[in-house]
Amino acid sequence: MNGRVGALRRSLEEPLLVTNGTNVRYLTGFDSSNAALLVERDDLTLFADFRYAAAGRAVEGVRFVETKRSLAAALAEQLSGRIGFEADTVVYAAYETLAAGGLELVPRRGLVEGLRAVKDENEVDSIRGASEVTTKAFEQLAEEPFLGRSERELAWRLEILLHEHGGEGLAFDIGLGAGPNGALPHAHPSDRLVTEGDLVVVDAGAVVDGYRSDCTRTFAAGTPPPELAQAYAVCLEAQLAALAAVRPGVTGVEADWAARGVIEEAGFGGAFGHGLGHGVGLLIHEAPRLSTESSDTLAAGNVFSVEPGIYLEGAGGIRIEDLVVLREEGPEILTGFTKELVQVG
Repeated sequence: MNGRVGALRRSLEEPLLVTNGTNVRYLTGFDSSNAALLVERDDLTLFADFRYAAAGRAVEGVRFVETKRSLAAALAEQLSGRIGFEADTVVYAAYETLAAGGLELVPRRGLVEGLRAVKDENEVDSIRGASEVTTKAFEQLAEEPFLGRSERELAWRLEILLHEHGGEGLAFDIGLGAGPNGALPHAHPSDRLVTEGDLVVVDAGAVVDGYRSDCTRTFAAGTPPPELAQAYAVCLEAQLAALAAVRPGVTGVEADWAARGVIEEAGFGGAFGHGLGHGVGLLIHEAPRLSTESSDTLAAGNVFSVEPGIYLEGAGGIRIEDLVVLREEGPEILTGFTKELVQVG
């Protein structure tokens, strides 16, 4: 029996209709834009339309049913009784269609996502591979000139490097902001040219075997102003404090405070407006969440980012992000590029 499916079954009170494509892939290995998986106590049924039928029939351990393109309508015709559904995935129109078919629908949340939060070693190996690709790309980019090049040009160059070093694709759209644009936590590369004294915040990741990496580093184009140099030193201290604090049993709030306390004590508290980190896996944002609003507790096998930032409007920003897998004894850092402030020409 698929161990992931077995673990899910132990948590069910009724059959669960899995319609989140990432969750279907996690449970079966089947990758589709229009599929559903019915997980019952003694049966596992995969539904998809003609476009995915050949691949669906090849999935081991499932009964495959070919459906019409309108998946919700097909499921409404074929299913009956009390069915759990993924409340965070099913849109209201699909809910109406399923309910009109006479199903007794029970909203369920986080059942598969909770399993996905703890990675097995095969998953960790894929994320480690994606992180190695990202590290190599950052190392090569750091050897190239930044001054006089646009944010857009640098982002495109990094995308090429991620592919050249073995990435199957981008984990997410590259974020890159120079000078004042670096004070935008999710800066989109623009035509702004990098100038002397700019800090350049670069956020990127690769995909390997469907799993993602996430790394942010901040570069100095020449010599940065004293305030930004100080802010960088504080951000690095905060990031190292957070890495020292993350252990199994620590809450997401406690982990966040390990970094936030350092930043606040240094007088930059109002400049760190986002959470410390997030889980990474098949998606770039997964459980657990590390923030002031988190309800999660860290566990061995979690893979998550540790990424405090300091953003000074009109001047520049700093973010330093590592991706880690949490072990019983503490974090194993997967991102290998230096965290010292690298000066680029």
